[in-house]
Amino acid sequence: MQQFELIETTVTGMGYELVEVERAERGILRVYIDFPPETAEEKGAISVEDCALVSHQLSHLLTVENIPYERLEVSSPGLDRPLKKLSDYVRFAGCEAVVKLRMPMAAAANRKSFTGILQEPEGETLGLEFEGKDGPAVLNFTLADVDKARLVPQVTFGSRKA
Repeated sequence: MQQFELIETTVTGMGYELVEVERAERGILRVYIDFPPETAEEKGAISVEDCALVSHQLSHLLTVENIPYERLEVSSPGLDRPLKKLSDYVRFAGCEAVVKLRMPMAAAANRKSFTGILQEPEGETLGLEFEGKDGPAVLNFTLADVDKARLVPQVTFGSRKA
């Protein structure tokens, strides 16, 4: 079993969703976790305790499986969560996102980068409503077309007035 699959099996077995695994300089292994869509609303955001619990379990797994790393970092995916899987596009349909394609799209004025509202996927086809030169337009693409995609952070600051 590969490193990613081992980590994913462990994380999902603990009731979390594996968002991303990243190897960084100096032997840093970063693991991003979230709650699965079916429990995310009920449980809220990932806490420091959740990260510590997963970190503790993964450090044992990595030692037993003899997977080299210098430092393990476990964290939430953040407000600008990456979109990696088809299920991410289903879960966050209606949310604002930035999508960077591998190749420019001729149907969209040869652009590679788009900011807009994610549409509900239709099969393997993903959609993003964006503001084009001639008004609102919809970009249709597949996961294979995507280089990077992230949610646009939505932060609301409440008023301090009573």
